[in-house]
Amino acid sequence: MLPLVVRIERAAPPARTDALETAARAVLVVLSDERSLGDGEWAQAMRDWQDARIRKVVRRARGGEWRKAEALPGITVTGKSAEVRVFPPVPLDGWPKELAKLQVSGTDLDDPEPPVDADPGVPVLWMSPDVDMSAGKAMAQAGHGAQLAWWELSEEERAGWRDAGFPVAVRTPGRDRWRELVGSGLPLVRDAGFTEIAPGSCTVVADHPALR
Repeated sequence: MLPLVVRIERAAPPARTDALETAARAVLVVLSDERSLGDGEWAQAMRDWQDARIRKVVRRARGGEWRKAEALPGITVTGKSAEVRVFPPVPLDGWPKELAKLQVSGTDLDDPEPPVDADPGVPVLWMSPDVDMSAGKAMAQAGHGAQLAWWELSEEERAGWRDAGFPVAVRTPGRDRWRELVGSGLPLVRDAGFTEIAPGSCTVVADHPALR
């Protein structure tokens, strides 16, 4: 599975939408990193993980926990208020001890202000209005959506997205719009149901302009 750690300091937690967008970008960054490709040091682990279920688990850290997580091989991606560190895939029971002790629960985040409409041309990960998820679970689902979009793109389209810094927006549509999106043929995340929600739940539609 792919470990992600979100920094949540008591005094200054990140905004929920920014945390989701930053997690999605973190997944894209690790997928495109030279260490994940070809003969790179993470490449075999990345290939094995992508050939199986693309499970992702988000844990939280603060203070000294975060500093220990930053010392491990990985990549920190920063949003407006969020910091997310992504690590190369590990076996289910093979988490580094510094990460294994981190909590999965407690990732309840809010948006101080409702998110504004996404800029035209920016890929949007549409979250289901029908599925209630913790921020940590939603971050993993946003990462799944970004990854499904990445898989569908050509090398040229991937390079363009990467060179732009992987812009991505996470938004929740109304129910009528959600039904249209689910039937649109765009990449759709169906959750395996390991945690929080029922197996087969549709959680995210990845709306990348190149895939419309």
